[in-house]
Amino acid sequence: MRVGYLQFDPIFAEVKRNLDRVAERLSRETCDLMVLPELFASGYQFVSETEVRALAEPVPDGPTTQRLVEIARERNMHLAAGLPERGTDGCYNSAVLVGPQGFIGLYRKTHLFFEETLWFRPGNTGFQVWDLGVAKVGLMVCFDWYYPESARTLALKGAEIICHPSNLVLPHCPDAMVTRSLENRVFAITANRIGTEARGGKPPMTFIGNSEVVTPRGKILQRAPRDREEAAVIEIDPAEAANKALNPYNDLLKDRRVELYNPS
Repeated sequence: MRVGYLQFDPIFAEVKRNLDRVAERLSRETCDLMVLPELFASGYQFVSETEVRALAEPVPDGPTTQRLVEIARERNMHLAAGLPERGTDGCYNSAVLVGPQGFIGLYRKTHLFFEETLWFRPGNTGFQVWDLGVAKVGLMVCFDWYYPESARTLALKGAEIICHPSNLVLPHCPDAMVTRSLENRVFAITANRIGTEARGGKPPMTFIGNSEVVTPRGKILQRAPRDREEAAVIEIDPAEAANKALNPYNDLLKDRRVELYNPS
């Protein structure tokens, strides 16, 4: 199976321009699964609720999801990507999974970071896994990485690959995803963005790049630079994630002592 990420610098609110750029870049790639950053077409640093509502879109009928479906169909690939979603009860920082046959699934970010708490509702979808035939795939978004329960829940539900659309500014995540892969024996694909946004007089936010593909044994197969666009495609065997045995005596998931984990 060929998987990858696209790391680039989107322009805030230039949704069509960002989508065109992604489509052009992916026209040169051949893979089964490609991961794009969090809020990849809208940009990240919002300054008002009005702005959020203007850029948020319904899923799956909004223009960003529909364009992703078109790209997936044209390139015969699956895409995981983040976008601001306009739900019936408010706006969410969400990610979608689409494929050659159309829309597959929606995930709403569980753990909101910083000013996202001003603009978005906490996600209510829970962590889900979809079987693509070639692999079982789960979604989490950016700051979800800080909570080990996110990746663990996906692993317990059978995920072999965790797709991780991100707009990372904290420096720790790229190395932390090695630990998340090790402690769950899953592949992880983090797609981050690059560049800086400084809007509405706010302090600038500089995104750290370092998109990566990590194996179930914690090996970094590919890591992007901090400050340059990169599209990477790597060949993996998802079956590696099915083996949770650490040695003849220990199984990573079967050895869990759930009855002792309750803090009360």
